[in-house]
Amino acid sequence: MRVITFGTFDVFHIGHVNILERAKELGAYLIVGVSSDALNISKKGRPPIYSQDDRMKIVESLHCVDEVFLEESLELKAEYIKRFNAEMLVMGNDWEGKFDHYSNLCEVHYFPRTEGISTTQVIDLVREMA
Repeated sequence: MRVITFGTFDVFHIGHVNILERAKELGAYLIVGVSSDALNISKKGRPPIYSQDDRMKIVESLHCVDEVFLEESLELKAEYIKRFNAEMLVMGNDWEGKFDHYSNLCEVHYFPRTEGISTTQVIDLVREMA
């Protein structure tokens, strides 16, 4: 089964590893869309800490990831699913229900987030320590 997921993967942490490893367990081939810098600025109003090239290199270095591409628009998720022949879309449960409309293209699965860690928490902690 071909599994696809999407994310920023900024300030990479154990929660990112957990979701990617769980996604890989569901299929033989894991495709990861890494959000572009421009997409992150439009979503969050700030650039990621690490550049899109660095974030893509980090994600593609993982043993569980088979293919990485740059996600340039949230509105293109259906096109990405089709382009990569994905049979399942996996996202964290903070997105629960928001991608159910893609179930006509592939199976949609939400994983629980890793407790006690998020990129925002890490960034805030570093800012407090500075």
